[in-house]
Amino acid sequence: MLRDVSHGTVATIATVAVLTVALAATGRAADDANGNPLQAQIDHGKSTYAEKCSHCHGPNLMNSGTITPDLRVFPDDKTRFVTTVKNGKNNKMPPWGDILSDDEIGNLWAFVSSRRKP
Repeated sequence: MLRDVSHGTVATIATVAVLTVALAATGRAADDANGNPLQAQIDHGKSTYAEKCSHCHGPNLMNSGTITPDLRVFPDDKTRFVTTVKNGKNNKMPPWGDILSDDEIGNLWAFVSSRRKP
């Protein structure tokens, strides 16, 4: 009986170890090749931007001839950015708060702020 318990305990420990390694690998996969979580956010934000924002704001954060602002010169104000994305702006930009998660909006901020003109 003691042997069965020991075998079961060893199997449980082995399973926990495998799951721990898998979880750690998943977390690392979210980072870029150098283990930079900010770069991973920027990359995710770039993808979200391309899918959800570029049709109005342009592929390079600006869209000449439209009412959309040049996002390359957006102020260094994350709170303002998040509020604008979530709630929309002046009945011209639709609210995205029910469509994008807080993480997606944070990733968008990481992307936009990484492309800001000095």
